[in-house]
Amino acid sequence: MPEHHTLPEILIQVRNGTLSPATAEQLIAGLPVDEVANLDLARTDRCGIPEVVLAEGKDTDSLIKIMHSYVRAAGRVIASRITPEQTAAVLAALPSGITADYREICRILILSDGTVPKSVGGTVAIVTAGTSDIRVAEEARTIAEEMGTAVLTAYDVGVAGIHRLFPALERLKEADIYIVCAGREGTLPSVVAGLVNKPVIGVPVSTGYGYMGHGEAALASMLQSCAAITVVNIDAGFTAGAVAARTAALIGGKK
Repeated sequence: MPEHHTLPEILIQVRNGTLSPATAEQLIAGLPVDEVANLDLARTDRCGIPEVVLAEGKDTDSLIKIMHSYVRAAGRVIASRITPEQTAAVLAALPSGITADYREICRILILSDGTVPKSVGGTVAIVTAGTSDIRVAEEARTIAEEMGTAVLTAYDVGVAGIHRLFPALERLKEADIYIVCAGREGTLPSVVAGLVNKPVIGVPVSTGYGYMGHGEAALASMLQSCAAITVVNIDAGFTAGAVAARTAALIGGKK
């Protein structure tokens, strides 16, 4: 069976007679892994967003089987919200020829056989209000980069020291779309949206304490933003990164 199975490769292999229609149908429908998962190998071609394995809630054996199966089939696999214990187990069982990139701050593990993301153009800017918001910003950054867009960042430029924001925005002005991550009262996305002429995605972060201090206040504030912004769920760095990357690719491709 051919090593990689992206949708165009499957169709080419069927045309060339190196893959049977029945096998192609199975691959397009999903690659089963010991009755614990069905890998969606065509998701990037269908949706523009790669399948990402959510490690949270999975037992270690299932996670290892899923990640190993996916990297063998697609050449690259991403696991999000992975614990240090899960990471250690996956790395201990790493197949020959597979490299690992563990990004501890955002709890992402990437396995690869040397396959790299294809550049699709466009630039995403990611801004955080505080240092505590970086973990969510880095999840967004990783997903956007894995989808082939360039990423610029400006961290810890929140409204408590708003003078820090203006030089940062000047540096980011060539971006096609902005992701702005903020906890506590969640003001920064609205401020940024009032200063730039590009789309802004607000990401409420569960940074804070006390009443509604786990992202609820930030989410409510962003939903009531006077400046036009799009808002994702609390700590939803993946969603923000994926939507921003797709948008940036569309905008960047028209420049």
